[in-house]
Amino acid sequence: MILNTSAHLHQLWERGCTVLGTDYAIMGGAMSWVSERNLVSALSNAGAFGVLACGSMPPSLLEKEIQATKALTSKPFGVNLILMHPELDALIDVCRAQSVSHVILAGGIPKGSTVEKIKQFARVICFAPSARIAQKLVQMGADALVIEGSEAGGHIGPVSTSVLAQEILPEIRGVPVFVAGGIGRGETIVSYLEMGASGVQLGTRFVCATESIAHYNFKQLFIKSSSRDAVASVQLDPDFPVIPVRAIANKATDLFMRTQAEVIAQVHNGTLDKKAAQLKIEHFWAGALRAAVVDGNIEEGSVMAGQSVGMVQRIQPTQEIIEELLEQACQFLEQKQHYVA
Repeated sequence: MILNTSAHLHQLWERGCTVLGTDYAIMGGAMSWVSERNLVSALSNAGAFGVLACGSMPPSLLEKEIQATKALTSKPFGVNLILMHPELDALIDVCRAQSVSHVILAGGIPKGSTVEKIKQFARVICFAPSARIAQKLVQMGADALVIEGSEAGGHIGPVSTSVLAQEILPEIRGVPVFVAGGIGRGETIVSYLEMGASGVQLGTRFVCATESIAHYNFKQLFIKSSSRDAVASVQLDPDFPVIPVRAIANKATDLFMRTQAEVIAQVHNGTLDKKAAQLKIEHFWAGALRAAVVDGNIEEGSVMAGQSVGMVQRIQPTQEIIEELLEQACQFLEQKQHYVA
């Protein structure tokens, strides 16, 4: 296997490596219940960039998780914070106290004051769903951006990765941009780098890493599934908005559809008010991801996965996954150089 990137690959993602402080500009996607101390430290130790998923953690639990991760790696890693978290400011304070070097803000557009507060002690990375918002985030002071397409797992936007890349990469030159969503091989990494990206973010590809604590059942379903099995949840009624979630289809997927229909019918017949109905729909998946990832309930739980799940073939060490991606990227570059020659 190729253990080091080619000079060309290094040149392509040097800017991303610099902002992350890593050997390779590969960010780990922040996956709730999966992106914890073990996988995060394994990614960073392998030369990539692990990202802790704070999710709904209270500040005290985040503090413990950061400390536990530091005990497993001396390499840089980041913390992903959800902007709608009710204790966001306290979580930021924890990151400051723990000398976190990078904070990734997700789940909306941050306030300027939030970005400013974090920049006092760490680099800020934000998600940009459009070129206009990307420009706004750069003006706010974001040190880097992530553009994530609808091929990704978990909560997704409506636009594909390839279209976002074409819309945003030519427009944003002031800060490094990382591309995410549907990336599972090194050739694709190179393609986005050559379009102007400074790096990539992968989540699904690392779920079946040996160091991932995801349940055996969860990992086996990933290995058995194809790209077509990772589907986005459907909104039945525009008056009852649902943020789409991409996951492997199972009994819970069908039950969610039936639940929406039943709840909407209750509103129409006057037995339930609209606000209560919306909450009932939103709370359907509460605990469902943990049930699948931790408990292994892959029928009734939420098996969030991106469309790159079809490229997950086996359980293997994180270091080996990174090496495979690098080998594919380098071979692709070598083939291109051969054709030019």
